[in-house]
Order: sequence, then structure tokens, then C-alpha cells
Amino acid sequence: MPTLPWTTPNPPRPGTDRALVMASRFEVRSLAQVPGFFLASLRAWKQVRTAPGALGASLVAEPLKRTFWTLSAWEGRAELQAYAAAEPHRGVMRAMRPAMKESVFTYWEAPVDRLPIDWAEARRRLAEQQRADRAATETA
Repeated sequence: MPTLPWTTPNPPRPGTDRALVMASRFEVRSLAQVPGFFLASLRAWKQVRTAPGALGASLVAEPLKRTFWTLSAWEGRAELQAYAAAEPHRGVMRAMRPAMKESVFTYWEAPVDRLPIDWAEARRRLAEQQRADRAATETA
């Protein structure tokens, strides 16, 4: 399972004691789409390494399961939104949308002195979010 280990692009600014953590899970529709999604993920990874307000990030790829996991920490929601709206991330997500079978996102706050976040915690929170999303869809 290829993993890009936790990297810390920026130290927290003085007075920043909490981080916004985002975890995501992406599943592409077919094995043929895995290489393209992985290459697109690397472009977004390069961007996060220079993104203002990015406190850390990691990526796990499970190519044979057609699944990709991301985990990142940010100084706040505004910094995360600025990253997501900037290129290449914005274009990558737009281009990959047709390949997506399923996407799950979850957010929470954590003390900056507890970074990096453990992958087990991120996967647990994503599983909870996925169950909540499915329940909401079933009752809609």
C-alpha cells in the first residue's frame, strides 16, 4: 500500500492551539482509473506542501481496492477552503469527479500538539461519517 507519510509544510502560527483536521476516502469506479487518480493526487500533494495554513498531510493509496485516503490538518477552515479552491486541486477534483464511485469526508478539531493524527482514528471517523451519510440518504 503506497503511503506518502505525514509531512509538516508549516509550523502553527503563534497562538494556534487547535487544528482543523480533514480526512477523506475516495473510491474510483474501475482499476483502469487508478493510475490517473494517483497521478492527480500527487499534483494535489505537491500543492499542499506549499499551501498557507497547512499544518500536515498524509496520503494512503490502496490501488487494488481502487481506494485513496487523505488526512490533513489546517490552521482553520479558511485555509483549507483556499487550498481546495486553488489550482491544481480545484481542476484535479473537477476532472476526477466522473471517475468517483464514492467519496467520504469528515472534519474535526484537534490540539496542534497532538499532530500528526493517527490513521486509525481517521479511518474510524471516516467509517462513522460514511454510516451517517448512508443513513441520511436512506431517510431522504
